[in-house]
Amino acid sequence: MCNHYRLNPQDLENWAEWSGYTLRREQETVLGDVWPEKQASVIRRDGEDPVLDAMQWGFVRRVPGKRPGTTRKIVTTNVRDLSSPYWKSMLAEPARHCLVPFTSFAEPKMGQGREEHWFSLPSRPVAMFAGLWRPTEHGNCFAFLTCEPNPLVAPLHPKAMPVILQPEDYDHWLSCGYEHACSLAQPHPSQLMEVA
Repeated sequence: MCNHYRLNPQDLENWAEWSGYTLRREQETVLGDVWPEKQASVIRRDGEDPVLDAMQWGFVRRVPGKRPGTTRKIVTTNVRDLSSPYWKSMLAEPARHCLVPFTSFAEPKMGQGREEHWFSLPSRPVAMFAGLWRPTEHGNCFAFLTCEPNPLVAPLHPKAMPVILQPEDYDHWLSCGYEHACSLAQPHPSQLMEVA
């Protein structure tokens, strides 16, 4: 489950130039190392216009703790169960879809503490995760979809990998309903990725 990724500043600026996206900026771009509960850059639609915005990564909720009268915090950064009513309502509403730009993402090295494997797409300096967002009591928050891992990721992280969209699907993701959104939740082709 991806809980760390990177977005290099110059790469996002270059991406906007060659992608054909004219991004209106709602907030200053948030760049660099991205961790749960920190601000990160996302691209969402405001009407027909793509907007570069900053939101908190992860939906925060409180659940009962082990001792009576206590609570514990759960931060959900990844969306796996697409049939859950909580996520289904956002998947069905295109206004709640967003693109999450990244340069590389990490998965933990099993049994090696804080060591990580870093995955990237060499042919694309900036790629996009399929994300969902909504307003919360903590401000606007987002998470991104995960799916079965591809053959490159699976030996290193067998549980899941983020849903990485193909460039031709960016506009579809920002405008599609539930069924089409679910169909895009596929592992990215291994041959287009590398690991360090």
